[in-house]
Amino acid sequence: MTDYLDRIGAGKILLSKEPFSFDWTPPSLVGREKELMEIASIFIGIDNPNVSARVTIMGPVGSGKTVLAKRFSDDLIKKLEGRRKIVSIHINCRNYSRTSQVLHQIAMKLDPRHPERGFSAGEIIHTIRRNLNSHNIHLILILDEVDVLIRKDSSDLIYRLLRIDEGQNDKGYLSLILISQELSLMNRFEAAIISRLGMSNVLKLEPYDENQLIGIAKQRALLACKSGSINEDILSKIGRYSAVSGDARMCIELLEGGIRRAEMNGMDEVRIEDIEPSQFRESSVEPSQIDGLLEHQKLVLLGICRRLKKKDNLFSGDAKKLYILVCEEYGVKAKGHTTFLKYLKSLEIEGLIDTETVNSNTGRGRTQNITMSNSSPAELENRIEKVLSRY
Repeated sequence: MTDYLDRIGAGKILLSKEPFSFDWTPPSLVGREKELMEIASIFIGIDNPNVSARVTIMGPVGSGKTVLAKRFSDDLIKKLEGRRKIVSIHINCRNYSRTSQVLHQIAMKLDPRHPERGFSAGEIIHTIRRNLNSHNIHLILILDEVDVLIRKDSSDLIYRLLRIDEGQNDKGYLSLILISQELSLMNRFEAAIISRLGMSNVLKLEPYDENQLIGIAKQRALLACKSGSINEDILSKIGRYSAVSGDARMCIELLEGGIRRAEMNGMDEVRIEDIEPSQFRESSVEPSQIDGLLEHQKLVLLGICRRLKKKDNLFSGDAKKLYILVCEEYGVKAKGHTTFLKYLKSLEIEGLIDTETVNSNTGRGRTQNITMSNSSPAELENRIEKVLSRY
């Protein structure tokens, strides 16, 4: 009765799920090397016991804000080992959205014996400072989704944390890293907080581009999977689909989902059809776009969709052959080559396909490499076939 559990721990592809966890910090960051250097420049002099720093990291979902802060703090701790004792604490303010909760988490992580109740915010801050001083610790405090804390409980805690070094013989106890998706975060602070945080210490992350996302997928695949189980075409497709949003989380979910589907089917490698972007985001193609196409545009697109269900890309010469086959299937005379190329261009303008001019595999000519990033080929195929069946 429990035979279905035999597949647990018997993966043909996956060696470790850890690299797919949102809490996991990779040994190196893909696509954020420049941003790491920027944070390092903000923290110049942090090896001096009198120095503290602060940085505010903002960016959209999946742009790597949290992993950037964690990777930097972990690297800094190792870099300064034996020179300055640094401890990093990460608190997600969505889980601890009150001043008392945040302060209690800090105090408990520094001293697990700290009582849960009975102290005011001022008393806990005093306890935290005393603990840092007595153990000669410098704290890097990462407040993630800090906008949630501010909306629920004002910015008073931020102000008090920024002043924790005052009157302490210039000793630097605490460096602060604030993280938010809210690009207008600084507008929530009063002038005194902005002055201490420093507008020049604000780091805004852009969404990841396609090449960076391919790199992220490749890194996770190498660390999590058996060698040779995921090829470059798979990684390219994952990167292209997730580049629409620039979200690394989507990239990782696409990879993990593809591995799961491949293993459920008893495969020892991931196939193109195992990557199903439609399960992770809504198609940006409206049904009316398909309905409004000319008959031969639909026929060209149908042939392309049927191939892209199984392959990551195809060339325009193959697309024309598929178009001719589809025309024969529907009893329609195929148009000439020039008209076919016009249909390809019109489908690209509509956002239904992507094309790139590349060198031909045969001869010295140039050809069009055709891919699809705005929707699932299988979904479009079904839609086109339904529309064509009405004729």
